[in-house]
Amino acid sequence: MIQEYKMFINGEWVNSSSNKKIETLNPENNEVWASVPEANDQDVDFAVQSAQKAFDSSWSKLHPRERAKYLRLIANELRENAKHLGKIETIDTGKLFRETKTQANYIAEYYDYFAGLADKVEGTVIPIDKEDMQVTTTRVPIGVVAAIIPWNSQMLLTAVKLAPALAMGNTVVIKASELAPVTLLEFAKLIEKTGMPKGVVNIVTGLGDPCGKALTQHHLVERIAFTGGPETARHIVKNSSYNLSQVSLELGGKSPVAVFDDADQENALNGITAGIFGASGQSCIAGSRLYIQSSIYEIFLNKLIDKAKKIKLGPPMSDETQMGPLNSLKQLEVIEKNINDTVQQGGVIKCGGKRSSLSNKGYYFPATIIECENHNLPTAENELFGPVLSVMKFEKEDELVNLMNDNKYGLSSGVFTKDLGRGMRVSKAIRAGIVFVNTYRLISPMAPFGGMKDSGYGKEAGQESIKEYTRVKTTWFNASRKPMSDPFTMG
Repeated sequence: MIQEYKMFINGEWVNSSSNKKIETLNPENNEVWASVPEANDQDVDFAVQSAQKAFDSSWSKLHPRERAKYLRLIANELRENAKHLGKIETIDTGKLFRETKTQANYIAEYYDYFAGLADKVEGTVIPIDKEDMQVTTTRVPIGVVAAIIPWNSQMLLTAVKLAPALAMGNTVVIKASELAPVTLLEFAKLIEKTGMPKGVVNIVTGLGDPCGKALTQHHLVERIAFTGGPETARHIVKNSSYNLSQVSLELGGKSPVAVFDDADQENALNGITAGIFGASGQSCIAGSRLYIQSSIYEIFLNKLIDKAKKIKLGPPMSDETQMGPLNSLKQLEVIEKNINDTVQQGGVIKCGGKRSSLSNKGYYFPATIIECENHNLPTAENELFGPVLSVMKFEKEDELVNLMNDNKYGLSSGVFTKDLGRGMRVSKAIRAGIVFVNTYRLISPMAPFGGMKDSGYGKEAGQESIKEYTRVKTTWFNASRKPMSDPFTMG
């Protein structure tokens, strides 16, 4: 039976004004399991107007500690409903239930973290160069924030936007991905249970055009927080020119990982496996470009191939499954095309490489390793968002740094070595927003997340990120007993 959902706007559950629907598929079997409203520009305007009204009338005026209470209530709801949210996300995206339920529980920490920061953001007193003047700065909320969320890691990518925005007194309109929108509508039910004032959090579902376009161009939107691909990001930046809104972009990556000959090989194997085959490679920080030092190249690569071949594909709800299906047929086809093109250009498939026969309905693709002569081959150059690892060799440290930086992206990277000095030198030289040394694929509410180059700009999580949801106001106080001098009397 197909489950029908409504959008959450102004504290109410509503259909699209056009009554149009979007069907969402279960990637495990390619069957429709739910439908959601297809929002248009009228629905978006309703959501943004509701958020603006809530901002003006109540939310921005609450003391930070009062706002923090609601964030902690959200955290509690996440912990109590982690299994339910995990199940819904697994059905909607194909991600492993073991991961989604654990992540939903851990994401509660982000709301607690930003609740703790809500009353810690302070202003300054400026030592001004004018007599009898006291000048202060305060940080004030921006207004209505538009948060654009992709289908993967929905709870995390919502938390790093929603939690700091709410903590600082902003109101939010979230656009869920049309590829897997249901999880955020289930999350809205938890928001409703906290008793949060109407209009503070609104969740709409729809296509990029008109829904996403109308949201990012809306004249009342003051900030856009986007996670997704570079092509969509370019449209969002263009849209922001209509309202001159502040924009942060968390985009894709083609993250390089290096293994030196002195690395703990078992640790490196586990880190690489987590980085590219965890979540079926459907992660923006997936370590999809691997450089192995030539002296250990054959031995290490063979160990990695053996490990990859043992990864068990299967239904995402099963505890025995290690990799589930990809999210969509489009992803599967993009991966297949890039692999075919790479092989034609000299790449050698070492394992995987072809669609799994596990299911003739689901989008299953096995762990794949391709040996590449250089990183200009398609699988080594393009973000595939799948379990495909391109492997190359290197000789010297300086050569490696150049190879790792020869990359249009700059989100994540990894280095495996026992030499502390080398680890520090290479991590400092890599042009990426995140560097993992002797580990990979970790997150924390305390650690800033974000990239460089085509991977976007702005940081999510960490103390500094909360300031990105404020603007600085400067206030001048005249403390003199004398009146201001006549502005037209000189000397």
